[in-house]
Amino acid sequence: MIERKRTTHETDISLKLRLKGAGRVDVTTGHGFFDHMLHQLAYHAGMDLNLKAIGDQTGDHHLVEDVAICLGDAFQEGWRNQNGLNRFGHTILPMDDALVMCATDLCGRAYCEVDLKLTRETVGGLDTEMVPHFFRSFSSASMINLHLKTLSGTNHHHVIEAAFKATARALRQALSQDMITFSTKGAL
Repeated sequence: MIERKRTTHETDISLKLRLKGAGRVDVTTGHGFFDHMLHQLAYHAGMDLNLKAIGDQTGDHHLVEDVAICLGDAFQEGWRNQNGLNRFGHTILPMDDALVMCATDLCGRAYCEVDLKLTRETVGGLDTEMVPHFFRSFSSASMINLHLKTLSGTNHHHVIEAAFKATARALRQALSQDMITFSTKGAL
């Protein structure tokens, strides 16, 4: 179990993460829609996640960003300490009208490209600009490549949820075991 605690003037976060778990998730951030998305991410990745977070009530920016950093940092420790990872993961995930593609590379180089085509300002009380910001912050802290793209969909709740689930499934695939490390350098 990987543990992280992050306390700043903006947030107070306590996190426990097991990468290869059973999808046991307990998330409380005080933001219902964000909790729901984090639950989808951990559950569909097959991770165990216990997360308690309190934001400074100035909006959702500090909370979402700091949770992504904390989760990404724990995720990096987890994947870096495993040998024989598949390394690459990808999925195209449908959710009703939404179809979202995610591809990831656990390579030790942070890069994130997000094109979710979100035009509404908020969904479930969450500023939609925070969705790509979450994934960019997570990618940066976990030192992975992450590409997310909406292929179709008009319901923003469905698009966002499909993005979190697609990311989860791609990460699950990348974390799966293989007999060799897929790098011509011999190491990630």
